[in-house]
Order: sequence, then C-alpha cells, then structure tokens
Amino acid sequence: MTRSPLVGLAGWRLPGDHSAAVGLAHRMGAEGIQLDLGGPGRGPWLDAAGTVDRIRDDCARYGVTPLAVAGNTLNDIGLHAPEGTQEALRTRRVLVRVLDAALALGAPLAFVPSFRRSAIEDLRDLRRTAAVLAWAAREAEARGLLLANENALDPRRARTLVEEVAAPSFRLLLDTYNPRAAGVDVLALIEAAHEWLAPQVHLKDGTDGTVTRELLGDGDGRVWEALAALEARGHLSAALVLENDYRDGDLDRLALDVARVRAHTARTHTRDAGIHTRS
Repeated sequence: MTRSPLVGLAGWRLPGDHSAAVGLAHRMGAEGIQLDLGGPGRGPWLDAAGTVDRIRDDCARYGVTPLAVAGNTLNDIGLHAPEGTQEALRTRRVLVRVLDAALALGAPLAFVPSFRRSAIEDLRDLRRTAAVLAWAAREAEARGLLLANENALDPRRARTLVEEVAAPSFRLLLDTYNPRAAGVDVLALIEAAHEWLAPQVHLKDGTDGTVTRELLGDGDGRVWEALAALEARGHLSAALVLENDYRDGDLDRLALDVARVRAHTARTHTRDAGIHTRS
C-alpha cells in the first residue's frame, strides 16, 4: 500500500516571510513546506547566518517536513544568461546557494523556475538552459539531492529539455495551472513527461489563465483531473504543495484549500487500500 502524499505549502505564497512559514503551515494542518532562497524583492535570504538552523529546528518542533528550496530570484536574473556574462556567474552562485540551503535544511529537492527573464522562448534559450541545468544537476547529485525545473513548455519541448540535460538527478516540477496559463494542455504534458516529473507537485487554480481567488478546484485548472492523470500513470507524489496566492492573509481560504487537498488524498488512499485488500 502506498503512503498518502504530504500536503505542503509554498512559503513564498504565504503572508509574512519564511521565518513565519513553518508555524503557519502547522496551524493550517499542512505537513510540509517549500521555502524560497529569497533575495532583493523576494524577502530575506534563507541562507543568512543562523536562519536555516532556526527553520530546521522549527520544522522538528512542529512536525513539518522540509520539502524543497526554490531559487525564484533566478526569474529576475535569467537562468539562460549567456556564458561568460556577469548574469551567468550570478546564476551559478545562486544555484549553489539553493542547493546548499536545501542540503542544510534537510530537504530532498531543489528547484529553479523558468519564467520572466528565465523564460524559454526559443531553441537557443532551451539549449543554454539545459547546459546550466546539466551542470546544476551534477552539483545536486553530489549533495544527494534532486534538481527540478519549473517551466511552461509544451510536451515536445519539455521532453527535449530533459533529453538535453541528460542527468539522472534532474526532474520537471509540475504545476497544475502554469501550463494552462501558457496555453498548454496539462493532461497532455503529464502523458508525455510523467516519467521525469518530480515527486512534488504544485497545486494552483484560476480562471482564463490567471490565478485568482477561487478555492482550489473551483477554477478552470482541472486540478483533480491532473492528479487523477498522475495517479493513472503510476506517478508517486510525495507531496502536493499548495501554490495559490495567500499573501492577502485570507487564512480561511487557505484552510479550505488544505482541507480539499486532504479530502482528495484520503479518497484516493481509501480507494487504493480497497483495491489492495481485494487483490
């Protein structure tokens, strides 16, 4: 019998900064937390002196599992900055910091996004991104971590990225709404790339390609269909991470979304247990 996935929160989508995220996750009934490295315009640095130790202690005290560290500041720098530029050097330094923070925190996954200045618009962007990720994946493997990339690529280009990176420690981080916002069919993406998807999944919803304030499952993101497609393909999700925007402090909406995810996992787990018992 498989274990039900943890329900997690993305710290950068919560009110306050990562110092308060663990306690809030505990109060909301979540079992795991993803945290952002931080940076200018993105909150305090996660790897500032003493911060990781304090957060790791908070996780142990509250029983919240550190899931991943994200490098969202790379959206402001450019993951595929041309080799030899100052931006490319900054990118490598940020990647090392993300990996080291994940290792220090005890999180099994580090991931970097490909949006805004890191968006993959053409083949040159894709190849340069793949080269940077291949190097970072080797660094991740040396630390015993998985490295994932979150992007809005269509199924064909997503497969191409994986093939270009060509590293056993590399994964694609699935978000249930980012493909929809980019005009990509998330179910087709799951079908094409399920074997390379990270064991943590971002859950998000909205309307007409824009993340809004609907409760999870009330928008047009086909969240539960996406999770059913993952389950049908045998994808073992270790964590389902809420990434709707709760920075407005609407904790009632956050609590309801946590409850909806927990109800989904309970139904799935009960169904799978029944199948296992009958077999």
